[in-house]
Amino acid sequence: MSTLASKLPAWSRGPLRRMKRAATTARYRGTSRSCPVCGNSSSRFRTSGIIPRADAECAHCNAIERHRLLWLYLTERTDFFDGKPKSMLHVAPEACLAPRFQQCIGDGYLTADLMEPAMVKMDITAIQYPEASFDVIYCSHVLEHVPDDKKAMREFCRVLKPDGWAIVLVPITADKTIEDPSVTDPAERLRLYGQEDHVRRYGPDYMDRLQEAGFKVEKTSVADLVSPEDAVRMGLTAASGDIFYCTK
Repeated sequence: MSTLASKLPAWSRGPLRRMKRAATTARYRGTSRSCPVCGNSSSRFRTSGIIPRADAECAHCNAIERHRLLWLYLTERTDFFDGKPKSMLHVAPEACLAPRFQQCIGDGYLTADLMEPAMVKMDITAIQYPEASFDVIYCSHVLEHVPDDKKAMREFCRVLKPDGWAIVLVPITADKTIEDPSVTDPAERLRLYGQEDHVRRYGPDYMDRLQEAGFKVEKTSVADLVSPEDAVRMGLTAASGDIFYCTK
């Protein structure tokens, strides 16, 4: 649909978007689910994921479980929305979050990625900014793709301001972190790590790696933020993971 829309005359794209929104609203009309990112209600969330997960993605803004947990955490546990000037580094920006972050942060907002389109091209193991450059750093589900993740963590710590904070998220899918740098075959990585371009599976000892990089780390789970009933309503499940809040 998006490819077809790009070939249509510019004047027709606005009405097409409005028709698509109206169809989505009608299909998912209801109040059983509520997305904290966009504030919209629906009867259910969409199925989403490489391994499909039911009730996972907001039909209105495309936020999935971990995005909704992040937004709730930012609202309830941080100063993100206090309106004060901030500089923010957002690595591998998600489409459902980036415009909202930019609206909130303004000129201090910077997106970065090594491969995908972003404001700057960045290798997070060699960040091209001086020490203490950012008040806020957010990086989600990136480090499992990075061979030298410990160096990337040290770089995040280096460019974070002394009174700043970072949220660095990864999927925790093992009892203990497993990795083998000699494994480069995509099929073997899929077998061992669950995805062809992953280089490890993280376990709860992920916190130890962050601490070794120089961070103080606070872990927050869904149950720390909301009741079981609200977790269901906002679609916060095991797939949401945990929040790892890092300070220096």
